[in-house]
Parts: sequence; structure tokens; C-alpha cells
Amino acid sequence: MNIKDHIRGVPDFPKPGILFYDISTLLAHPDAWQVAMGRLARDIIRFQPDVLAGIESRGFLVAAPLALKLGCGFVMLRKKGKLPGETIRHDYALEYGTDTIEIQKGAIEEGKRVVILDDLLATGGTMAAGVELLRKIGAHVTGAATIIDLAFLPGKQRLKELDVPFTCLASYDE
Repeated sequence: MNIKDHIRGVPDFPKPGILFYDISTLLAHPDAWQVAMGRLARDIIRFQPDVLAGIESRGFLVAAPLALKLGCGFVMLRKKGKLPGETIRHDYALEYGTDTIEIQKGAIEEGKRVVILDDLLATGGTMAAGVELLRKIGAHVTGAATIIDLAFLPGKQRLKELDVPFTCLASYDE
């Protein structure tokens, strides 16, 4: 099965000139979704995770079912102010400004092996911030994975610079 057959391209979203890769069509197709999760599980098991960390919000859709399938824990990496209780944050630069990503204090024990997941890797800014946050709390980030990689953008290179192996199901060159 070709996973790309179940990913819809939406032109000019969220703004003109952008082609948005929409996984909602993949999510809606039970056989394709099951195949996608099976393939990702096979790919990330080599990273030997104890915990899967999903990046808000579509990363939750990927990481949670994989955690269940692999018998791992699942934690959420969220935008500032979205998690209850005490949090640990990491501020990071965007093209025009800054953003913050947080995790609940105590969500992952120091030294645990973590794979970070999202639906799509583009410039890699949020994924890199997630890696930095996880390292800040003492986690060992053993890998990163997405459904989609926009190979024409620098996301994979950013992860390589952080020494984080990466895998994806579908890569787009333009």
C-alpha cells in the first residue's frame, strides 16, 4: 500500500503558495491508518523507546496509538499554558519571533529512552525544540519519526545536527 495515496494535498492552505499535506484522509481510512501505524511501529522499535513523546497536536494522533501498540508510555509536548500542574519549558526561535514548548514535570524519568513523533517534519524547529526540552529533563532521545517528511526543507538536517536518527513513511521532494 502506498501511504501517499491516502494523504491529501490542499493547495493555498493556510496561505497562498503553501501546499498543505493533510493526514485526515489517512486517519479516515481504517486499512491505510492501520498499515501506517504498523510500518511506523516497525521503524521506531529499533530506537528501543521506553516512552513516545507526541508534539501538539497532530503528533498526539501518531504517538498515542504507537505507544499502545509498542507497550510504551506516552507523553505530550504542548504549547505554553496548555498542561496542568508544574511544567518545564523550552523557548525556541521562529522565523519571526519565539515560541515555547512544555512538558509536565515528572512526566519522564531521567535516563528514559524517548522517541519524539509528529505528523510532519518541515523546517524542524518544533521537533528540535522538543529534542532540546527532552534532553533538558534528562531523557535520552533515541530517535524521531513522522508520517511525512518535506525533504526539500531543512528538518532532517536539523535533527542530524542534534544527532537524532529520523524515519518517516512518506517523503515529498517539492
